[in-house]
Amino acid sequence: MADLTSNSLTILAALSLSVWVYLIFLRGNYWRCDQRLPAELDFDGPWPEVAILIPARNEADSIGECLASVLDQDYPGELTVIVADDHSDDSTGEIAKRTADRHGREGDVTVVRAKELPEGWAGKLWALNEAFLAIPGAAPDAAFLWLSDADIRHESSNLRRLVAKALSDDRDLVSLMAHLRVGDRWSRLLIPPFIYFFQMLYPFRWVADPKKRTAAAAGGCVLLKRAAFEAAGGFPAIKSALIDDCTLASLMKAGRDPANGRIWIGLSDEAQSLRAYRGLSEIWNMVARSAYTQLRYSPLLLFATLAGMGLTFLAPPLALILGAILGDFLTCILGLIAWALMAASFWPTVALYNQSPRWTLTLPLAATLYTMMTTSSAWRHWTGQGASWKNRTHRGLAGAGQGR
Repeated sequence: MADLTSNSLTILAALSLSVWVYLIFLRGNYWRCDQRLPAELDFDGPWPEVAILIPARNEADSIGECLASVLDQDYPGELTVIVADDHSDDSTGEIAKRTADRHGREGDVTVVRAKELPEGWAGKLWALNEAFLAIPGAAPDAAFLWLSDADIRHESSNLRRLVAKALSDDRDLVSLMAHLRVGDRWSRLLIPPFIYFFQMLYPFRWVADPKKRTAAAAGGCVLLKRAAFEAAGGFPAIKSALIDDCTLASLMKAGRDPANGRIWIGLSDEAQSLRAYRGLSEIWNMVARSAYTQLRYSPLLLFATLAGMGLTFLAPPLALILGAILGDFLTCILGLIAWALMAASFWPTVALYNQSPRWTLTLPLAATLYTMMTTSSAWRHWTGQGASWKNRTHRGLAGAGQGR
């Protein structure tokens, strides 16, 4: 019996190690964290007009700082800003207006109150559509749309570099993954793995490759070529998507000739999240509200995900510990090598968040918690709770069409 257990554990460790060899060497170098906007990126031609769309629902704590950072952009071209107040029950709209007044830019900023949410629309996408329709007549030919969440602070060069990237590389979509805030121990444990898992799921180099189907964006900071976006169907084409950013990326990547049209996503220090995640429950709810949507509400995909997470992240430490207990040297070595590869691949993300190398060893624990969050997301769906965010619950909206 002991031999059977040892042999099974050895096979499990070998399978896990093979997974890590694949991830490290064959999955687009996702772990390197090397897709960034160059520090010096400029464009020699005329700078096109940009319409900036900011959906905001109960963002009184952050809309002022976000809008101020947008108005302080050093962009050489014309800008117009639309803030869509998505039925906030706080002072979001008033703060946006006061911020524009303080900057002497009230003529460049329009604050609109979104109409009632129609059936079949996700709230954020409806607010974005309302902002889009409110672009003033003075800017009907804006060449680009810049979508910014209301809880993102942008450094002054951000838009100029985004536009330069789009124009110089002929990109229909350019997106930045905002640098998330890390404060307490829970966020230090779980936020860097969130970035790591996102890159594993959507290797950024594959996203940028027009020959691959992988498509992803980060909704907090997205630049779109307006003509290409409208040709692809605009916001109505993705109106029911709960994971709106990756669905948008899929729409844009599928809408162009693969030989020409491209999208791009990178990491950023220039776009910083203002949202603080306090404790485990806030991070749990952030993930659980859409994790099962990402799996297209499929029990089969859920089972495959749970098994895959266990094999990839839990098997290495399990093999190392149980192999030592059973005196199985081969299993110990296999588990140790797999865990070492896991930690090494996690290090660039840990370094991105200025954390100690010892945090690389916590990835199995973080993976366990994320697996539990995914299961919780499925349970919420099965019990009819829907996806809830800021006192709004969406039930029955589409989960298909996400980035791959």
